[in-house]
Amino acid sequence: MGNQKEKGFRKLNRSQLGSVLIIYLIVSLVFNAFLAFFANMFLRYVVESRIYSEYKDVAYMARLYEKQDVLGDVTVFLEDEDREFFIADKDQNIVFQKGDNSCSKNGGSVQLEMLGNKKVVLFEDREIRLLRRRADGVSFDITAFLEWVDESKGLQRLADKGATLDIPFWVAEDVGYTGTALYGKAYFSVDASDLIFLAAISGSIAVMILGMSFMLIYHIVGSIVRQRKMTNLFFMDDVTGGRNWMWFQIKGEQLLQKAITQKSNFAMINISFIKYRNFCMCHSIKEGEEILAKVDKLLVKDIEKGDLCAHNSSANFGVLMKFNDEKQLHSFLEKLLKDLEIVDGIHKFSFHIGVSIIQEWHPVRKWWFIRRRMADLEKEYNNACTARETLADNDNSAIAVFDEKMIREQQWLDIVQENQQRALQDEEFVVFYQPKYDPKTDRLCGAEALIRWESPTYGFKGPDTIIPIFEKNGFITEIDTYMIRRVARDQKEWVDKGYPCVPISVNVSRAHFAESNLAQQIRDLVDAEHAPHELIEIELTESAFFDDKTALVSTIKKLKEFGFVVSMDDFGAGYSSLNSLKDMPLDVLKLDAEFFRGDGEDGRGEIVISEALQLAKKLHMRTVAEGVEAREQVDFLAEKGCDMIQGYYYSKPLPKKEYEGCLKEEMIKIAEDRERLEKEELRSEEIKSEAKPEGETAEEKKENAVNGEATDHVSDQVIEEANSEALKTEVIPAEEVSVSEQPDSQ
Repeated sequence: MGNQKEKGFRKLNRSQLGSVLIIYLIVSLVFNAFLAFFANMFLRYVVESRIYSEYKDVAYMARLYEKQDVLGDVTVFLEDEDREFFIADKDQNIVFQKGDNSCSKNGGSVQLEMLGNKKVVLFEDREIRLLRRRADGVSFDITAFLEWVDESKGLQRLADKGATLDIPFWVAEDVGYTGTALYGKAYFSVDASDLIFLAAISGSIAVMILGMSFMLIYHIVGSIVRQRKMTNLFFMDDVTGGRNWMWFQIKGEQLLQKAITQKSNFAMINISFIKYRNFCMCHSIKEGEEILAKVDKLLVKDIEKGDLCAHNSSANFGVLMKFNDEKQLHSFLEKLLKDLEIVDGIHKFSFHIGVSIIQEWHPVRKWWFIRRRMADLEKEYNNACTARETLADNDNSAIAVFDEKMIREQQWLDIVQENQQRALQDEEFVVFYQPKYDPKTDRLCGAEALIRWESPTYGFKGPDTIIPIFEKNGFITEIDTYMIRRVARDQKEWVDKGYPCVPISVNVSRAHFAESNLAQQIRDLVDAEHAPHELIEIELTESAFFDDKTALVSTIKKLKEFGFVVSMDDFGAGYSSLNSLKDMPLDVLKLDAEFFRGDGEDGRGEIVISEALQLAKKLHMRTVAEGVEAREQVDFLAEKGCDMIQGYYYSKPLPKKEYEGCLKEEMIKIAEDRERLEKEELRSEEIKSEAKPEGETAEEKKENAVNGEATDHVSDQVIEEANSEALKTEVIPAEEVSVSEQPDSQ
């Protein structure tokens, strides 16, 4: 985009300035050519007029000589003429001559075009050759004339009143038809007035040419000045009065592509004014824009000559600067941050700075170099913005530098977003179950459903790599629906198999609670799979409690009316609100894993946990502790009355088949408990029987025998089937689970 803008602007510049130059040059050339043509025509007219005037005098002498048969000897009269001449016959023999004969042989008939193409016979003078015959007329050698005037001191002579400068030439006129011709010496006389007139004409032409040239230069300079003013207005930012972003793009790409800068390191910097809108809200938009103008002036003052800065949009600025090493760059940015924080001298502001390093060119081979010819300024600025966005959760001034990790994160973001819908349709998202255990009995009492992505292309991916992306792009609501449906389907399958199913919690995202009919949607999803409602627990993250409280309470009540268990997930992870616990009719409170991390040497954590458990009990809520990894934590929680524990101490998240193994194991334990209870009951009955004074009746013995056989038969069959299935499924004992692994969360 920047290249297109630059090309368009250059084209606009060329078209405007070029058209002005072309127009004025054409006008100037036409005008000067007209003046030159006019001067030439005028000079030719003067010269031809003088020549023709002299020709008429010589022609008169020839006519007079022609009539000598009538008039007698006319040579006497011809000699009285103040002119040198000679008469030559057809063989060029001189018949009569007066004065010196300086007529050259270079001559002939010429046309006087300015006088209607009249013809005269003209010869050059051998001594002073200023008037010359040409094929198309007569030429007057101005350069030779000026040299002749200087040599003959003609100007001094012209100073005398009535003095003239006579330029000689010869004209000839035939005498009758005998071939005889009279050659007379003629003069092109130039007096002082002629020279003054010629100088005036020449001066006028020169003045006019100079005037046109001055006008041309004036208009060209004026056009350039106006063009500069238009350019400055075009490149001026409306808010700061400095340079705008288009100027930054054009000049930035030019700077990066210059050969002289190829061995320099550049930094593209994005500077963002944090909470600018809050400042405008508290003060005014005008005051906010005044602060932005001060920021722009500060940047212009702090950067080096040749570096660039401009206002981009809202409260963002861009800087393109050269630097020697990263230490020097970091020092400059830290100083810049301090200056920006007190830019108006009254308030203290916060700014975030993102930096993208543009490396110098470097040789790939001895004769091949990578240059920045294809430098993408927008891409570099986007990289700087990406680095700055990593500081979004920080309200203080800070600096972040773009690196390869951010590139990989962005690439992964694109991969997930491009494949999320297809992966959902192909059921590449699978459900893992992390069991919950009773810390007093170590028995299975619940589980949490967690998502994983088993991609045939990208491999196995945990929730931390996909859930944050889904939460940002809104796809999390479709994941919620998918998870509820899959968990309900699995629960129905296990119920049909006769497994001792326990409630499984499913996370429902904060975004989903914007829908007023969420409870009905969840009910319909579970009913479509024919799963019991009491086996589905809906987990709400703590952040959801900061939205519309009235709508949230209504949804929770509807879920409870439909028979679902509702819990608060990650209690204590954020800014927990005790007021939320007061208003929300929750069934389960789930303590965040952060409660169980750290050394806890001062015992403050145990106090908080203990009080939180007691609070939940008083509110008639069951409690779950997640992230438990040590036996000491289990014993402490059991002592304080925690109902359920979820963590790597008992089990990591398990795929469906392995979780089925836990259900089967629980089935065995239930059968064993039942068998033990039955045996205890039989033993109790035997003791009672022995204590009776009289023995059993025949009917009592028969009934006890039948019940005992039936019980033994059912217990043996259940235990045998459960043991057989357990051998087929690999169940990871709690003791073999590595407590060093971190617990997963959706």
